Amino acid sequence: MYEYELHRVRSAELLREAAQERLAREVRRSRRTARREEAARHSSAGAETHTDRPRRHRLPRIA
Repeated sequence: MYEYELHRVRSAELLREAAQERLAREVRRSRRTARREEAARHSSAGAETHTDRPRRHRLPRIA
């Protein structure tokens, strides 16, 4: 009977962890969507690149 109780406790713990992970994924997904919508809104307003610096040309790698 003791092993059965341990099994039930562990199972409940795993279910709680899975629910927390699902909630965390949903939060990340909604934040990412909000960021993309915000970026699309700014880019459609005619915004240029986010910096005024020219792109730095790097030296070729030495073999």
